[in-house]
Amino acid sequence: MCKKIFDTVKKNEYHTIKIDDLSKDGGGVGRINNFTVFVNDALPSETVDIKIIKVHKSYAYALLLNIAEWSPHRIEPECKYSKKCGGCNLQHLSYTAELNQKQKTVCDTLERIGGFKNIKSCMQNIIGMETPARSRNKAQFPVCKNFKAGKVEIGFYAQGSHIVTDITECKIAHQANDKIIAVCRNFLAKYNIELYNENSHEGLVRHIFTRIGFSTGEIMVCLVINGENLPYVQELTEELKKIKGMASIVLNVNTEKTNIILGKKIIPVWGRNYIYDYIDNIKFKISPLSFYQVNPVQMKVLYKRALEMAAPALDSICIDAYCGTGTISLYFAKHIKKVYGIEIVAEAVSDARENAKLNNIKNAEFILGKSEHEIPKLIRENKIIPDIIIFDPPRKGCDIRLLESVSQAKIKKIIYISCDPATLARDAKYLCANGYKIEQIQPVDMFPRTMHIECIALFKINI
Repeated sequence: MCKKIFDTVKKNEYHTIKIDDLSKDGGGVGRINNFTVFVNDALPSETVDIKIIKVHKSYAYALLLNIAEWSPHRIEPECKYSKKCGGCNLQHLSYTAELNQKQKTVCDTLERIGGFKNIKSCMQNIIGMETPARSRNKAQFPVCKNFKAGKVEIGFYAQGSHIVTDITECKIAHQANDKIIAVCRNFLAKYNIELYNENSHEGLVRHIFTRIGFSTGEIMVCLVINGENLPYVQELTEELKKIKGMASIVLNVNTEKTNIILGKKIIPVWGRNYIYDYIDNIKFKISPLSFYQVNPVQMKVLYKRALEMAAPALDSICIDAYCGTGTISLYFAKHIKKVYGIEIVAEAVSDARENAKLNNIKNAEFILGKSEHEIPKLIRENKIIPDIIIFDPPRKGCDIRLLESVSQAKIKKIIYISCDPATLARDAKYLCANGYKIEQIQPVDMFPRTMHIECIALFKINI
């Protein structure tokens, strides 16, 4: 049967299909005789004419040739680079429809991967943004030399590739980035600075990395280089200093042949090696290597909602697994008796301790180590039984050993903040098979104009 279906879809064939969903990459999803076909730029409810360009065993990719029936939610993209750039892929969908699609994605994923039925009963309406444009406080622009055109290119990678889409502005990043791109482009071209080639691992400048404090207006520019020195760096500094809010100019050394953007070594150039920003009245010191949520407006919404869902008593003890630089720990600290933050990255733990001192918060303790090792020790050896545990893991989700130890300790409440519905569904399935139940799920749109979605899930021990 599979072979018969596969044989009905062949490369270079033309078809007309109905789009009924969006993929995790924002492409349309349709079917030919139950065979899945992905069509970039197509939207649900559209009927489209396509050409098959690549066929795999259970799915195919197609080129959109014509839209026969248009979605009522299709809009003209605000960004002129939307069809080329891989930075955001939902510019052609109305924001209301985008939010509805993200809510649907969370429900579908929890049902499909987690096996949950009637998950909508505990699902809260997604919290979107009033103004989704220009919402990101961090950007990382790869640079390259277009030898055919003889020019410097700065932008984002085209979707599914490492081909740089050259841009002069970005509609989801802070406006200051437009000026930074222009200054860096002129500098790199004027002084003929060698640009990095990831195939040959030659060249000097790899990325331009920026951070902006939305509350303070402070700007950081970090040039990622394949070496220890940047020629004419003082000339670049003089131009960057003219941008209002510039507070930090640094170099980051990354000489590895890797797709990881930042190396571990920071070289000061001008100003501080960090900037400041606030979450409500809590001040944070942010370095190039610090983890700090990319959308500061929605970060406040996310943390406030997480605190409301946790509903801690004033005498509560909380453990924050994967605490990073302590943003959630310190936000919770003012509302509870004690918080323990666990983090594997030494620099992040150092930043978290410094941020606690900066805000005179004395009931937060930060521990260097793996959560799956340190939390069982806190429980067994120190006899610390927290009332609440917070998970805010990377995209890959929680380590199974951490889930096991938390389940065995029967911690009353778990606040799980997830940037990937698939790994949330997987971990939720384990927790609910081991003594917990889902009380609430709150989607929060941290990444407008993309298919990425943040969720807060509240689990309680099922007594």
